[in-house]
Amino acid sequence: MVAAGHPLTARAGAEALARGGSAVDAVVAAAFAAAAAETPLTGPGAGGFLLLRPAHGRAVLLDFFVSAPGLGPEGRPLDPADLWAFTVPFGGADQVFHIGPASVAVPGMVPGLCRAAARYGRLPLPDLVAAGARIAREGVVVTEVTSYLHEILFDMLTATPAAAALYAPEGRPVRPGERLVLPELADTLEEVGRRGERALREGPLAEALVRHLQESGGHVTAEDLRAYEVVEREPLEVGYRDVLLLTNPPPSSGGVLIAAALHALEERPPPAGDLAFYLAVAEAGRRANLLRGEPLMEELHGEGFIERFWARLAAARASRRPTGSTTHVSAIDPDGGMASLSSSCGSGSGVVVPGTGILLNNMLGEEDLNPGGFGRWPAGARMTSMMAPTLILRGGEPLASLGSAGSNRLRSAILQTVTSLVDEGLPVAAAVARPRVHPEGDGLDVEGGVPEAVIAALARDGHRIRRWEGTSLFFGGVSAVAVGPGGLEGAGDPRRGGAAAGVTRAGEVVEL
Repeated sequence: MVAAGHPLTARAGAEALARGGSAVDAVVAAAFAAAAAETPLTGPGAGGFLLLRPAHGRAVLLDFFVSAPGLGPEGRPLDPADLWAFTVPFGGADQVFHIGPASVAVPGMVPGLCRAAARYGRLPLPDLVAAGARIAREGVVVTEVTSYLHEILFDMLTATPAAAALYAPEGRPVRPGERLVLPELADTLEEVGRRGERALREGPLAEALVRHLQESGGHVTAEDLRAYEVVEREPLEVGYRDVLLLTNPPPSSGGVLIAAALHALEERPPPAGDLAFYLAVAEAGRRANLLRGEPLMEELHGEGFIERFWARLAAARASRRPTGSTTHVSAIDPDGGMASLSSSCGSGSGVVVPGTGILLNNMLGEEDLNPGGFGRWPAGARMTSMMAPTLILRGGEPLASLGSAGSNRLRSAILQTVTSLVDEGLPVAAAVARPRVHPEGDGLDVEGGVPEAVIAALARDGHRIRRWEGTSLFFGGVSAVAVGPGGLEGAGDPRRGGAAAGVTRAGEVVEL
């Protein structure tokens, strides 16, 4: 079973399983498909994390998130004045993002996916990129969710001539039902299939990327691409009730914030019913939220962080963040292998490398990733992230693979999905679709669908309520696969047009 942010992404992963691939093959094939099906959320210009557990092996976290550029003789520090600002309108929660060539960090997506396939996969790399290349060449029929994303990101998608030609050929955002065709991206994916991670380390693609950024004011150098390394990390282990949760360790922050919230939740008995559930997760999230801020983000890179983590409290930021350009794919294979992959372009930089179809990230301009101010990361440093791919085991056996999109709201989305699965035993589709709450600063965002009696109780409990009408992709985008009473279950988040696809015992791919 595979769950993802788009039906074409999920199907590509399931097709890899049907050909005998592992869970890692499934998420790698799905990630290459997402480069086309879910552009501009992810792609070769992004960074990400893959948490995997082979059927007969230890779990490992592959960190291929972005790193700070500037290595080599042509490297130079970032001047924040070189960043371009644009505002994302998000239903009253507008946010200024910083983009442009100077915002681009060193992408790790291609090295990460290629390394995962070579070390933990069964299928040849050209097979894993084939679905993504085909989708890019044939085009993607734009959905309502995709159209909305392109509308609110329109200023970014038209910030440079190459980006505007790709994403707004008629001078406007793409509309539902239209087809977005990405032939140059198809060529790029096929080149990756032929050359592997070398495609973005040396040769024509790497040279085009470096040349374009150097000519337009960017900071990524040829030495940055050559020196980039995929880092293997020990997953953060969190015992909760009768399960073991594995998630993203430092230097990323999402996993430790989820761990803090689970720690607070375990002080209470398992919630029974909506009232107890929302009171518990809102309070746990509020307590974990106190750990955010500049000191946390800086100490994530220090020695002994986990030992100090439970004792520290720091001020939290008081802002409501719009959607982040992140997506997630989860898989469990027939042997019990598990994989959970999150990736992101940030908000996107607005920079498309001419002739390649590659939209580059803007991580050097993301405020959440630069809490002490822009330009402070030393060249070569691995940047931090809120992304938290997660696996859950019960008695050493697979229970669920999940993760979420949604910037800093993804930790709330994952927390509430985990609690719904573990404490209440909900089917995975119900756990993913359940209305959410998210504490931020001194308030609590409450999604439409939370019962009125629960909202009143949350207010009495001291939360300053911020209501949302209906469901919204503001509250994340969970993709989850879980072991249910009748076998594997999967769900992509309806907030983001997500989907799941499975493979029957007869080898047939079935879309859910």
